[in-house]
Amino acid sequence: MDEQTPSVLLQTPSWLLTQSAAHAQRIVTESFAAAGARQYHFRLLATLVEFGPASQATLGRHTGIDRSDVVAALNELVDEGYVDRTPDPADGRRNIITITAAGRRRHKRLTTLVAKAQDEIFAALSPADRKRLTTLLARVLSQHQ
Repeated sequence: MDEQTPSVLLQTPSWLLTQSAAHAQRIVTESFAAAGARQYHFRLLATLVEFGPASQATLGRHTGIDRSDVVAALNELVDEGYVDRTPDPADGRRNIITITAAGRRRHKRLTTLVAKAQDEIFAALSPADRKRLTTLLARVLSQHQ
């Protein structure tokens, strides 16, 4: 740590989490940018892989992405051939998003990039420490959702 950082901050979990998150965000963003992708792309593709076809609104809820940002990111994914957007037969006002074979390959590539970024971000931790940190962070996040 920076020796200029006040010790009270170095003992404050929320400050440490915020600082760590900023570094993690930068590393993941740079990793995706090098592959011509964005974090929103990964979040949307991961959701489609796990849960199957979904409406844009459902994708927004699953990923925590704002509705207008979902539309913009999906437009990019459609243009690249990673997802298809078709009218919902049950409700013509709604679109259903389906991942394509190219989208599944893209998801696999981005998953590899995420794993490499995690290795860089958490290099100072053992596998057991990483697992424990993930469990603790999931608990904190769950409390606030």
